[in-house]
Amino acid sequence: MSMLSFERKYRVRGGTLLGGDLFDFWVGPFFVGFFGVTTIFFAALGTALLIYGASLGSTWNIWQISIAPPDLHYGLALAPLKEGGIWQVVTVCALGAFISWALREVEICNKLGMGYHVPVAFGFAIFAFTSLNVIRPMLLGAWGHGFPYGILSHLDWVSNTGYQYLHFHYNPAHMLAITFFFTTCLALALHGSLVLSSTNPGEGEVVKTPEHEDTYFRDFVGYSIGTLGIHRLGLVLALNAVFWSAVCIILSGPFWTRGWPEWWNWWLDLPIWR
Repeated sequence: MSMLSFERKYRVRGGTLLGGDLFDFWVGPFFVGFFGVTTIFFAALGTALLIYGASLGSTWNIWQISIAPPDLHYGLALAPLKEGGIWQVVTVCALGAFISWALREVEICNKLGMGYHVPVAFGFAIFAFTSLNVIRPMLLGAWGHGFPYGILSHLDWVSNTGYQYLHFHYNPAHMLAITFFFTTCLALALHGSLVLSSTNPGEGEVVKTPEHEDTYFRDFVGYSIGTLGIHRLGLVLALNAVFWSAVCIILSGPFWTRGWPEWWNWWLDLPIWR
């Protein structure tokens, strides 16, 4: 059934956070709202500034274009537009667009009578971006500690930051993040493959029911979390992956300045080895 055949009953007035009825309308299947307008504004302004910044550089190669943050000597002050100021304004635009999109999701949830799981989950992604380009630079005292906006330059920043702390994978918060990332992939791969196998049976066989799916995992791992439970588990795992990945970079620099392997010296100093 097409979504459009029954979504009209959900297109009701109200549920908006700001603007009242002024922007309470749809463009095709898309709800606008006040925060839809602010999302478009910040996204358009940020994109225009990125294009302007690229025009100041030496290449239009999409892989090599880079909008760098201000030099460290500017600290937390505003930099001239051509010396990192573009990066600062783009960062504000990015945050404006991300937060506006999340608040627009809240308004849609209000209209549909849903919980706020989607905007809350997106909030973790916003926190990850903010931790890299706002929280950590502020703790270190300079916007120059943020990552540049560019494909290869961003990857170089990640690599250089990792080597700055020797073996970054010894960061305990990074370990948690990677563990949750891989566990998310494992859990949802198991779930997706199980649903596909049960709803796409062999020729001449009937489509299996959730009871068959529950039985499979009881036989496979001794317990079935259930059809609703697997989605809750996937959400919890994914949010933990994002959260701990943000924590691991906030710790690096503001709270730990040496190589991460040294952090594990507490293990060697335990009295049980003496």
